[in-house]
Amino acid sequence: MNYYALIYMSAKTTNPIWIARDYKQCSGCRLCEVACSLRHEGKIWPEASRVRVFMLVPGAEIPHLCAQCHDYPCLHACPEKAISFNEKIGSVMVDRKKCTACGDCIKACPGRVPYIHPTKNYAVICDLCGGDPQCVKICQRGRWNALWTASRTPSVSYRLYARRPEDVTKELAEALFGAKKAKELV
Repeated sequence: MNYYALIYMSAKTTNPIWIARDYKQCSGCRLCEVACSLRHEGKIWPEASRVRVFMLVPGAEIPHLCAQCHDYPCLHACPEKAISFNEKIGSVMVDRKKCTACGDCIKACPGRVPYIHPTKNYAVICDLCGGDPQCVKICQRGRWNALWTASRTPSVSYRLYARRPEDVTKELAEALFGAKKAKELV
């Protein structure tokens, strides 16, 4: 096999990914919620979206979604073994048939990202849309660039990005409005 064929083959290899985020870029349009719910629910239903946009302070919207932690605390917390890890993509997968909606995955998640589906009895966690995240596509199409797909690097602890909306909002409000004003708002 020649050198160029090896380069072509390695370029086509799917590496595990994650969804990187820049909260300052988020406009709060919520199209990521729309795209996600259309993909997973077949209709526009933000309450069942795997990404949720929180606006705890006016003007500071944050897309909240799974950071795909390197140690997957949700997976280890599940007593029913309903949560697995897709090595090829790097995503968390929930087996709806096994999940009892006990909430142990929610408690174990440092960002409290998973939640129980609004009408069905299972935990909802981002599965990266099988490697083609729709939330990223719509965010990039709109040129907000708050979300983008990045290759996972073994040396990075993605758990650092698994944070509660309140904590992210506080930091974002300080960056946008200054520390004094942020204290008034948060």
